[in-house]
Amino acid sequence: MERVLVIGPCGAGKSTLSVELGRRLGLPVHHLDQLHWEPGWVEGSTDELIEKVAAITVSERWLIDGNYGSTMAERIGRADSIVYLDYPIRLCLWRLLKRIWTYRGRTRPDMTEGCPERFDLGFCFYVLAWDSGPRIRTEARLADFKGRLVRFENPRALQRWLDTLPEGHLAPRPN
Repeated sequence: MERVLVIGPCGAGKSTLSVELGRRLGLPVHHLDQLHWEPGWVEGSTDELIEKVAAITVSERWLIDGNYGSTMAERIGRADSIVYLDYPIRLCLWRLLKRIWTYRGRTRPDMTEGCPERFDLGFCFYVLAWDSGPRIRTEARLADFKGRLVRFENPRALQRWLDTLPEGHLAPRPN
């Protein structure tokens, strides 16, 4: 695992996992939210994000967390491993609301400084619509890359896999 993607619904825990996995594997971690958002919740351009991601993916070692469909093909094409947190949306929504409450008014560690956590009803609706839109597009993009995919349907399964990872060694695939 030298070039790793961590994807899944918002609120699944991608950023938290990315930090831990990056530490265990000694990989530099890149959060797409930090690459895309500017202070004050100003959205960066898609072209800028594509350029930033391309600059990362040309290197030999990286871990990138986030979905961002505009850069998915580039990242999948270069990744040797894709970790997919395929969690139930009710769990993701609960975790999202917990995150909003925990970081309310402050910037969370995986976000651009100057973007304080806040409640956004439209974003909650986006999470609720994951199964009928973003999931379908994500699954279609992953169809040809099943050999690189490690999918977890619940946090317990992920933790069992993480517990098998020795520090600084290659991660085994779950059975």
